[in-house]
Amino acid sequence: MAFTMLISWKIKKNKRLLIWVGILSSLGTITWFLSATGSSWYLGQVSATFFLTLAIWKGIDRKNPFLVGLFLGAAYLSRLQIILSLPLFLYLFSGKNWFKKYFLLALGISPFAFFDFYYNFSRFGTIIDKGYFLIPGVLQEPWFSKGLFNPVYIPRNLKVIFTALPRFSNKFPFVTPSWAGLAIWATTPAFIYALWADIKERITQFSWISILLISLLIFSHGSTGFAQFGYRFAVDFYPILTFLTIKGVAKTDIRWYHWLFLFIGVLVNAWGVIFINKFGWVGF
Repeated sequence: MAFTMLISWKIKKNKRLLIWVGILSSLGTITWFLSATGSSWYLGQVSATFFLTLAIWKGIDRKNPFLVGLFLGAAYLSRLQIILSLPLFLYLFSGKNWFKKYFLLALGISPFAFFDFYYNFSRFGTIIDKGYFLIPGVLQEPWFSKGLFNPVYIPRNLKVIFTALPRFSNKFPFVTPSWAGLAIWATTPAFIYALWADIKERITQFSWISILLISLLIFSHGSTGFAQFGYRFAVDFYPILTFLTIKGVAKTDIRWYHWLFLFIGVLVNAWGVIFINKFGWVGF
């Protein structure tokens, strides 16, 4: 939360925006549920979100590519696909002395990449992380009928991220979360303001490119992320999406509808955390 607020302050020194962003980043997304639950899968995503946020925070200063590389490397080691956010950082350090900056960026990333390669070679005899493939029976699961990754899985992931709804019943408590997921517009409606970020700015363009690259990979995964609250794979690009949301909101002063969208998101995420973790009111 704190570093997301610092990003906000760098974009626009506005106290109302700072408070709005602080609430969004702490209570207005499914990272609240991931942090509160704390499973190994969720913890990896929370860690990746933290380090990618740090990389963006220092990256927009365009002053310390080595430190940004360290943060990006730590995010990569938490979730390998985070490295696909690299186009944003290549843009941030382009221009004058680009070769030196790219070298320092790569130097920061390299310890984490080499550790990952060494760890995989020690375990599997190859630098490629193939641990997932070694899970007994994993490729016999029906959702992996075309392998772990395949473009044919994209529609099913898109269906979850954009159309998944809660479970409805005529018995108390009537509306409960679904382990299958919940659409991103329901869990964090404030993300709509990312579309207001000026697309003519190169930083906005490269932010969307990075989101697209990460999305193409996670949407091609045979599993859609279950069991989960929301669509947890999207958390891999949440820091970039939040950055764009801040830029979109910063174009105007905070208005009542910004608070309304934020309030809805906080309410939905509180509902998910309490219903699942407190009462166990969840199912498929």
